[in-house]
Amino acid sequence: MNDAIRRTRLLHRRRTLRALGGAGAWLAGGRAMAQTTPPATSGVPACVLTPAQTEGPYFVDERLERSDIRADPATGTVKPGALLTLEMAIFAVDGARCVPAANAIVDVWHCDATGVYSDANDMSFSTRGSKFLRGYQVADANGRVRFTTIYPGAYPGRAVHIHFKVRTKPRGEFTSQLYFDDALTDRVHANAPYAGAADGARTHNARDGLYRRGGPELQLDVVGDGSGYRARYDVGIRV
Repeated sequence: MNDAIRRTRLLHRRRTLRALGGAGAWLAGGRAMAQTTPPATSGVPACVLTPAQTEGPYFVDERLERSDIRADPATGTVKPGALLTLEMAIFAVDGARCVPAANAIVDVWHCDATGVYSDANDMSFSTRGSKFLRGYQVADANGRVRFTTIYPGAYPGRAVHIHFKVRTKPRGEFTSQLYFDDALTDRVHANAPYAGAADGARTHNARDGLYRRGGPELQLDVVGDGSGYRARYDVGIRV
């Protein structure tokens, strides 16, 4: 299957997930997409479960509820980088039925423009005690959350990505990662503070083993938004 056909099918599946999610409208790429349940004879496939992926070594349950995750709360220092607004809608999937996962707790975390994670020990950095680029939101009645962050940098050996975890009551938990188009990342990383920050560390999607196991279905839809970018993704989980 070529890339164009794959992208078309994935976009159709994401739109199907939104359509089956209930009433209302959701802004996508500057257009309000009405959410209505299609008729049973439409041939639209069932709701789609999002591929799970490992949480990696740097998840920390900071219990830090906030929408803007750019700053370290201890110092107020804001991490520099291209502004990114990340919008997610969480749906509980039951067969062909999608229900917004209201009150789900959604954590996101990722590295800064230089490939460094907060509150972690690594061979190349130690950031224990810091909490930049981490936080959680509680999904609203429509299952939606929104984060203000920066476009991630390159962590050695990995494609550029954002981690996320969804927790639902009583004990449900789902973890995965979100990815970016390589051509867009090339453009973003050509500018400060990314340029030269991780020379030799950038791994493209096709060379990332995790990306090859579900990554195309986890790639964000990203559009320009003034001086930054806006990305969205609909998550289908079994609860």
